[in-house]
Amino acid sequence: MDKTEIQNTALDITRKHKRCGLHISMGVGKTLLGLKHLKENTTPLMKVLVIAPKKSIFSSWEDDARKFDMENLLDRITFSTYLSLNKHNPNEYDVLYLDECHSLLDSHRLFLEAFNGKILGLTGTPPKYKNSEKGRLVNDYCPIVYKYETDDAVADDILNDYRIIVHKLKLSGKRVVPVTFKSKQGFNTSELQSYEYWNKRLDEAVTPKSVQIGRIQRMKALKNFPSKERYTKILAQSIVDQSRDKCIIFANTQEQADKLSKHSYHSNNPDSDENLVAFKEGKINPLSCVLQLSEGVNIPNLKQGIIMHAYGNERKSTQRIGRLLRLNPDDKAIVHILCYMGTVDETWVTNALEGFDEDKIDWHDFNIKLW
Repeated sequence: MDKTEIQNTALDITRKHKRCGLHISMGVGKTLLGLKHLKENTTPLMKVLVIAPKKSIFSSWEDDARKFDMENLLDRITFSTYLSLNKHNPNEYDVLYLDECHSLLDSHRLFLEAFNGKILGLTGTPPKYKNSEKGRLVNDYCPIVYKYETDDAVADDILNDYRIIVHKLKLSGKRVVPVTFKSKQGFNTSELQSYEYWNKRLDEAVTPKSVQIGRIQRMKALKNFPSKERYTKILAQSIVDQSRDKCIIFANTQEQADKLSKHSYHSNNPDSDENLVAFKEGKINPLSCVLQLSEGVNIPNLKQGIIMHAYGNERKSTQRIGRLLRLNPDDKAIVHILCYMGTVDETWVTNALEGFDEDKIDWHDFNIKLW
Protein backbone atom coordinates (compact mmCIF):
# COMPACT_ATOMS: atom_id res chain seq x y z
CA MET A 1 0.00 0.00 0.00
CA ASP A 2 1.06 3.60 -0.51
CA LYS A 3 0.52 6.41 2.03
CA THR A 4 -2.80 7.49 0.55
CA GLU A 5 -4.20 3.95 0.68
CA ILE A 6 -3.08 3.56 4.32
CA GLN A 7 -4.65 6.87 5.30
CA ASN A 8 -7.91 6.04 3.49
CA THR A 9 -8.08 2.61 5.14
CA ALA A 10 -7.57 4.16 8.55
CA LEU A 11 -10.16 6.88 7.89
CA ASP A 12 -12.70 4.30 6.74
CA ILE A 13 -12.32 2.49 10.08
CA THR A 14 -12.68 5.71 12.11
CA ARG A 15 -16.09 6.34 10.54
CA LYS A 16 -17.46 3.46 12.62
CA HIS A 17 -16.34 4.97 15.93
CA LYS A 18 -17.07 8.13 17.87
CA ARG A 19 -13.89 7.67 19.90
CA CYS A 20 -10.89 5.73 18.67
CA GLY A 21 -7.14 5.72 18.20
CA LEU A 22 -4.80 4.95 15.30
CA HIS A 23 -1.39 3.31 15.63
CA ILE A 24 0.46 4.80 12.67
CA SER A 25 4.12 4.27 11.81
CA MET A 26 6.51 7.14 11.29
CA GLY A 27 6.74 8.24 7.67
CA VAL A 28 3.08 7.63 6.84
CA GLY A 29 1.75 11.12 7.60
CA LYS A 30 0.06 10.97 10.99
CA THR A 31 -0.66 14.71 11.08
CA LEU A 32 -2.10 14.72 7.56
CA LEU A 33 -4.32 11.82 8.56
CA GLY A 34 -5.63 13.90 11.47
CA LEU A 35 -6.35 16.82 9.15
CA LYS A 36 -8.17 14.59 6.66
CA HIS A 37 -10.30 13.25 9.49
CA LEU A 38 -11.07 16.81 10.55
CA LYS A 39 -11.96 17.88 7.01
CA GLU A 40 -14.31 14.92 6.69
CA ASN A 41 -16.04 15.69 9.99
CA THR A 42 -16.09 19.48 9.88
CA THR A 43 -19.36 21.40 10.18
CA PRO A 44 -20.15 25.13 10.32
CA LEU A 45 -19.10 26.76 13.62
CA MET A 46 -17.42 23.54 14.80
CA LYS A 47 -14.64 24.03 17.34
CA VAL A 48 -11.69 21.67 17.55
CA LEU A 49 -9.06 21.10 20.23
CA VAL A 50 -5.70 19.60 19.25
CA ILE A 51 -3.55 18.39 22.15
CA ALA A 52 0.14 17.51 21.82
CA PRO A 53 3.03 16.91 24.25
CA LYS A 54 4.89 20.05 23.18
CA LYS A 55 4.22 23.22 21.22
CA SER A 56 6.71 22.41 18.45
CA ILE A 57 4.29 19.75 17.14
CA PHE A 58 1.68 22.43 16.36
CA SER A 59 3.78 23.71 13.45
CA SER A 60 3.42 20.30 11.75
CA TRP A 61 -0.37 20.67 11.76
CA GLU A 62 -0.14 24.22 10.45
CA ASP A 63 2.44 23.35 7.76
CA ASP A 64 0.49 20.31 6.52
CA ALA A 65 -2.77 22.26 6.47
CA ARG A 66 -1.18 24.87 4.18
CA LYS A 67 0.68 22.29 2.08
CA PHE A 68 -2.42 20.18 1.38
CA ASP A 69 -4.90 23.04 0.85
CA MET A 70 -6.69 22.68 4.19
CA GLU A 71 -5.61 26.00 5.68
CA ASN A 72 -9.24 26.98 6.27
CA LEU A 73 -9.42 24.29 8.97
CA LEU A 74 -6.91 26.16 11.12
CA ASP A 75 -9.54 28.79 12.00
CA ARG A 76 -11.47 26.08 13.87
CA ILE A 77 -8.50 24.69 15.80
CA THR A 78 -7.25 25.58 19.25
CA PHE A 79 -3.82 24.11 19.98
CA SER A 80 -2.78 23.20 23.50
CA THR A 81 -0.50 20.82 25.40
CA TYR A 82 -1.35 17.88 27.64
CA LEU A 83 -0.09 19.97 30.56
CA SER A 84 -2.86 22.51 29.90
CA LEU A 85 -5.71 20.17 28.87
CA ASN A 86 -7.67 20.57 32.10
CA LYS A 87 -7.61 24.36 31.74
CA HIS A 88 -10.01 24.10 28.80
CA ASN A 89 -13.78 23.95 29.02
CA PRO A 90 -14.84 20.55 27.60
CA ASN A 91 -18.22 21.98 26.57
CA GLU A 92 -16.60 24.44 24.15
CA TYR A 93 -15.30 21.80 21.71
CA ASP A 94 -16.88 19.34 19.30
CA VAL A 95 -13.83 17.23 18.37
CA LEU A 96 -10.67 16.41 20.33
CA TYR A 97 -7.45 15.26 18.65
CA LEU A 98 -4.90 13.63 20.95
CA ASP A 99 -1.59 13.76 19.09
CA GLU A 100 0.84 11.29 20.71
CA CYS A 101 -2.10 9.96 22.74
CA HIS A 102 0.26 7.72 24.72
CA SER A 103 1.02 10.92 26.69
CA LEU A 104 -2.32 10.78 28.56
CA LEU A 105 -2.24 10.75 32.38
CA ASP A 106 -4.87 9.98 34.99
CA SER A 107 -5.06 13.70 35.75
CA HIS A 108 -6.59 14.21 32.28
CA ARG A 109 -9.69 12.22 33.20
CA LEU A 110 -11.14 15.43 34.64
CA PHE A 111 -11.49 16.82 31.11
CA LEU A 112 -12.10 13.55 29.28
CA GLU A 113 -14.98 12.46 31.52
CA ALA A 114 -16.76 15.76 30.91
CA PHE A 115 -16.11 15.86 27.16
CA ASN A 116 -18.99 14.56 24.99
CA GLY A 117 -17.63 15.04 21.48
CA LYS A 118 -15.59 12.92 19.09
CA ILE A 119 -12.05 11.86 20.02
CA LEU A 120 -9.29 10.69 17.70
CA GLY A 121 -5.99 9.54 19.19
CA LEU A 122 -2.85 9.35 17.07
CA THR A 123 0.34 7.56 18.07
CA GLY A 124 3.31 5.70 16.64
CA THR A 125 4.02 4.03 19.97
CA PRO A 126 0.84 3.02 21.84
CA PRO A 127 1.16 1.88 25.48
CA LYS A 128 2.62 -1.60 25.66
CA TYR A 129 0.73 -2.70 28.78
CA LYS A 130 -3.07 -2.44 28.68
CA ASN A 131 -3.33 -2.38 32.48
CA SER A 132 -0.83 0.47 32.90
CA GLU A 133 -2.02 4.00 33.57
CA LYS A 134 -1.51 5.06 29.96
CA GLY A 135 -2.85 1.77 28.65
CA ARG A 136 -6.13 2.18 30.53
CA LEU A 137 -6.53 5.78 29.42
CA VAL A 138 -5.99 5.00 25.75
CA ASN A 139 -8.37 2.04 25.98
CA ASP A 140 -11.04 4.14 27.74
CA TYR A 141 -10.94 7.24 25.55
CA CYS A 142 -9.27 6.41 22.23
CA PRO A 143 -8.94 2.62 21.86
CA ILE A 144 -6.66 1.58 19.01
CA VAL A 145 -8.77 0.37 16.07
CA TYR A 146 -6.13 0.34 13.33
CA LYS A 147 -2.43 -0.55 13.31
CA TYR A 148 0.16 0.14 10.66
CA GLU A 149 3.57 -0.49 12.21
CA THR A 150 7.19 0.26 11.33
CA ASP A 151 7.85 -3.08 9.63
CA ASP A 152 4.65 -2.66 7.59
CA ALA A 153 6.08 0.62 6.31
CA VAL A 154 9.41 -1.07 5.52
CA ALA A 155 7.62 -3.84 3.60
CA ASP A 156 5.65 -1.25 1.60
CA ASP A 157 8.81 0.73 0.75
CA ILE A 158 7.66 3.75 2.73
CA LEU A 159 10.58 3.40 5.11
CA ASN A 160 13.93 1.89 4.26
CA ASP A 161 15.16 -1.44 5.60
CA TYR A 162 17.32 -1.59 8.70
CA ARG A 163 19.67 -3.69 10.78
CA ILE A 164 20.05 -3.21 14.52
CA ILE A 165 23.27 -4.22 16.26
CA VAL A 166 23.21 -4.34 20.05
CA HIS A 167 26.74 -3.92 21.40
CA LYS A 168 26.90 -5.67 24.77
CA LEU A 169 29.64 -4.22 26.99
CA LYS A 170 30.96 -5.30 30.37
CA LEU A 171 30.87 -2.92 33.30
CA SER A 172 34.41 -1.81 34.06
CA GLY A 173 36.19 -2.82 37.25
CA LYS A 174 38.58 0.14 36.97
CA ARG A 175 38.14 2.96 39.48
CA VAL A 176 37.16 5.55 36.91
CA VAL A 177 33.80 6.74 38.28
CA PRO A 178 34.06 9.82 40.53
CA VAL A 179 31.94 9.99 43.70
CA THR A 180 31.62 13.52 45.06
CA PHE A 181 30.27 15.00 48.30
CA LYS A 182 29.39 18.55 49.31
CA SER A 183 31.00 18.37 52.74
CA LYS A 184 33.93 15.97 52.35
CA GLN A 185 36.51 14.78 49.88
CA GLY A 186 35.30 12.44 47.16
CA PHE A 187 36.80 9.29 45.75
CA ASN A 188 36.73 7.06 42.68
CA THR A 189 34.80 3.82 42.40
CA SER A 190 34.29 1.41 39.52
CA GLU A 191 31.26 1.02 37.27
CA LEU A 192 30.75 -2.48 38.64
CA GLN A 193 30.86 -1.35 42.27
CA SER A 194 28.58 1.62 41.57
CA TYR A 195 25.98 -0.59 39.89
CA GLU A 196 26.12 -3.13 42.74
CA TYR A 197 25.71 -0.30 45.26
CA TRP A 198 22.52 0.99 43.64
CA ASN A 199 21.14 -2.53 43.26
CA LYS A 200 21.71 -3.04 47.00
CA ARG A 201 19.96 0.24 47.77
CA LEU A 202 17.00 -0.92 45.69
CA ASP A 203 16.90 -4.30 47.45
CA GLU A 204 16.82 -2.52 50.82
CA ALA A 205 14.17 0.04 49.80
CA VAL A 206 10.96 -0.32 51.81
CA THR A 207 8.77 2.52 50.53
CA PRO A 208 7.53 3.31 47.00
CA LYS A 209 9.36 6.65 47.19
CA SER A 210 12.70 5.04 48.07
CA VAL A 211 12.24 2.48 45.27
CA GLN A 212 11.56 5.28 42.80
CA ILE A 213 14.61 7.23 43.93
CA GLY A 214 16.77 4.10 43.76
CA ARG A 215 15.69 3.35 40.19
CA ILE A 216 16.34 6.92 39.08
CA GLN A 217 19.79 6.98 40.67
CA ARG A 218 20.69 3.63 39.14
CA MET A 219 19.63 4.87 35.71
CA LYS A 220 21.65 8.07 36.15
CA ALA A 221 24.68 6.02 37.08
CA LEU A 222 24.38 3.76 34.02
CA LYS A 223 23.90 6.73 31.70
CA ASN A 224 27.08 8.43 32.93
CA PHE A 225 29.49 5.50 33.11
CA PRO A 226 32.55 6.45 31.02
CA SER A 227 33.07 3.10 29.27
CA LYS A 228 30.16 3.78 26.87
CA GLU A 229 31.71 7.14 26.03
CA ARG A 230 35.05 5.53 25.20
CA TYR A 231 33.42 2.78 23.17
CA THR A 232 31.24 5.29 21.29
CA LYS A 233 34.27 7.29 20.17
CA ILE A 234 35.97 4.13 18.90
CA LEU A 235 32.82 2.92 17.12
CA ALA A 236 32.05 6.30 15.52
CA GLN A 237 35.60 6.65 14.22
CA SER A 238 35.46 3.12 12.83
CA ILE A 239 32.22 3.88 10.96
CA VAL A 240 33.65 7.07 9.47
CA ASP A 241 36.94 5.42 8.47
CA GLN A 242 35.50 2.22 7.01
CA SER A 243 32.22 3.19 5.38
CA ARG A 244 32.30 6.99 5.12
CA ASP A 245 28.60 6.87 6.05
CA LYS A 246 27.01 9.75 7.89
CA CYS A 247 26.81 8.79 11.54
CA ILE A 248 24.73 10.43 14.24
CA ILE A 249 25.44 9.88 17.94
CA PHE A 250 22.57 10.17 20.40
CA ALA A 251 24.14 11.16 23.71
CA ASN A 252 22.42 11.31 27.09
CA THR A 253 23.30 14.92 28.00
CA GLN A 254 24.54 18.05 26.28
CA GLU A 255 27.85 17.80 28.14
CA GLN A 256 28.27 14.24 26.92
CA ALA A 257 27.41 15.23 23.34
CA ASP A 258 30.21 17.81 23.41
CA LYS A 259 32.69 15.20 24.63
CA LEU A 260 31.78 12.58 22.02
CA SER A 261 32.22 14.63 18.87
CA LYS A 262 33.90 17.81 17.73
CA HIS A 263 30.54 18.83 16.26
CA SER A 264 27.38 18.70 18.37
CA TYR A 265 23.77 19.80 18.11
CA HIS A 266 21.86 20.97 21.20
CA SER A 267 20.16 24.08 22.54
CA ASN A 268 23.22 25.41 24.40
CA ASN A 269 25.60 25.13 21.47
CA PRO A 270 25.64 28.40 19.47
CA ASP A 271 27.04 26.50 16.47
CA SER A 272 24.21 23.92 16.42
CA ASP A 273 22.39 25.21 13.35
CA GLU A 274 25.63 25.59 11.41
CA ASN A 275 26.69 22.07 12.43
CA LEU A 276 23.36 20.58 11.36
CA VAL A 277 23.53 22.21 7.93
CA ALA A 278 27.11 21.00 7.45
CA PHE A 279 26.12 17.50 8.54
CA LYS A 280 23.18 17.43 6.12
CA GLU A 281 25.49 18.54 3.31
CA GLY A 282 28.07 15.89 4.20
CA LYS A 283 30.78 18.38 5.20
CA ILE A 284 31.19 17.05 8.74
CA ASN A 285 30.92 13.57 10.23
CA PRO A 286 29.91 12.45 12.82
CA LEU A 287 27.38 14.69 14.63
CA SER A 288 26.43 14.17 18.27
CA CYS A 289 23.14 15.31 19.72
CA VAL A 290 20.55 14.67 22.41
CA LEU A 291 16.81 13.89 22.15
CA GLN A 292 16.16 17.28 20.55
CA LEU A 293 17.04 15.87 17.13
CA SER A 294 14.85 12.78 17.48
CA GLU A 295 11.78 14.47 16.07
CA GLY A 296 11.03 16.79 13.21
CA VAL A 297 14.40 16.86 11.42
CA ASN A 298 15.17 14.80 8.33
CA ILE A 299 18.82 14.30 7.37
CA PRO A 300 19.57 13.15 3.80
CA ASN A 301 21.48 9.87 3.45
CA LEU A 302 21.79 9.26 7.19
CA LYS A 303 22.74 5.57 7.19
CA GLN A 304 24.23 4.86 10.62
CA GLY A 305 23.52 5.94 14.15
CA ILE A 306 24.69 5.17 17.68
CA ILE A 307 22.23 5.14 20.58
CA MET A 308 24.16 5.19 23.83
CA HIS A 309 21.26 4.43 26.13
CA ALA A 310 17.84 2.87 25.46
CA TYR A 311 16.22 4.17 28.69
CA GLY A 312 13.28 2.50 30.34
CA ASN A 313 11.13 4.25 27.74
CA GLU A 314 10.88 2.51 24.38
CA ARG A 315 9.38 5.60 22.70
CA LYS A 316 12.62 7.57 22.94
CA SER A 317 14.51 4.73 21.28
CA THR A 318 11.85 4.40 18.57
CA GLN A 319 12.09 8.13 17.80
CA ARG A 320 15.86 7.91 17.55
CA ILE A 321 15.77 4.85 15.31
CA GLY A 322 13.19 6.68 13.22
CA ARG A 323 15.79 9.26 12.20
CA LEU A 324 17.49 6.46 10.25
CA LEU A 325 14.44 5.05 8.47
CA ARG A 326 13.87 7.84 5.95
CA LEU A 327 16.36 6.85 3.27
CA ASN A 328 15.51 5.62 -0.21
CA PRO A 329 13.56 2.32 0.01
CA ASP A 330 16.47 0.34 -1.49
CA ASP A 331 18.92 1.58 1.17
CA LYS A 332 19.54 -0.02 4.55
CA ALA A 333 20.25 1.80 7.81
CA ILE A 334 22.43 0.38 10.56
CA VAL A 335 21.47 1.22 14.15
CA HIS A 336 24.03 0.62 16.88
CA ILE A 337 22.69 0.38 20.44
CA LEU A 338 25.05 0.14 23.42
CA CYS A 339 24.05 -2.10 26.32
CA TYR A 340 25.70 -3.17 29.58
CA MET A 341 25.48 -6.95 29.81
CA GLY A 342 24.19 -8.55 32.99
CA THR A 343 22.37 -5.38 34.03
CA VAL A 344 18.89 -3.86 33.84
CA ASP A 345 20.17 -2.18 30.67
CA GLU A 346 19.52 -5.47 28.83
CA THR A 347 15.86 -5.33 29.87
CA TRP A 348 15.54 -1.73 28.72
CA VAL A 349 17.02 -2.51 25.30
CA THR A 350 14.84 -5.62 24.90
CA ASN A 351 11.72 -3.58 25.68
CA ALA A 352 12.79 -0.77 23.36
CA LEU A 353 13.17 -3.19 20.44
CA GLU A 354 9.99 -5.18 21.01
CA GLY A 355 8.23 -3.54 18.06
CA PHE A 356 11.01 -4.33 15.58
CA ASP A 357 11.65 -7.47 13.52
CA GLU A 358 13.74 -9.91 15.59
CA ASP A 359 15.40 -11.24 12.42
CA LYS A 360 16.92 -7.79 11.87
CA ILE A 361 18.42 -7.52 15.38
CA ASP A 362 21.85 -8.91 16.26
CA TRP A 363 23.18 -9.08 19.83
CA HIS A 364 26.96 -9.27 20.12
CA ASP A 365 29.44 -9.23 23.02
CA PHE A 366 32.10 -6.59 22.37
CA ASN A 367 34.77 -7.09 25.00
CA ILE A 368 37.44 -4.74 23.74
CA LYS A 369 39.98 -3.18 26.11
CA LEU A 370 38.93 0.38 26.92
CA TRP A 371 41.59 1.17 29.53
